Amino acid sequence: MAEPEFRVTGVRIGQRLRSLTRAGQVRINDGRLELLTSYGSEIDSAPVRAVRASRPWFAPDDRALAELNGRRYVLTLGGDDPGPGAPGPPPARRFVEAVRRAAGRGG
Repeated sequence: MAEPEFRVTGVRIGQRLRSLTRAGQVRINDGRLELLTSYGSEIDSAPVRAVRASRPWFAPDDRALAELNGRRYVLTLGGDDPGPGAPGPPPARRFVEAVRRAAGRGG
């Protein structure tokens, strides 16, 4: 299996007020976005061209929104983040840019 284009572990994945996992994974691999539990079970997946990813303006730098198959997920991407003050963009921005790049919408 090829190396994923984007991968973050230790992600809190939720729907509205319901937490689905506190240590999940987000992967972009072979043109698909996959939301996985900490054990590797699939929560949801969709082709990246069908995914809407954004960053809410009122949320912390580690929070992103993803809409897959008509379902909205709140992602807290602080798992393997180097922390504040580290070089590079915040984790949520890296996620949104990776989705756009993989979908061919620019970044």
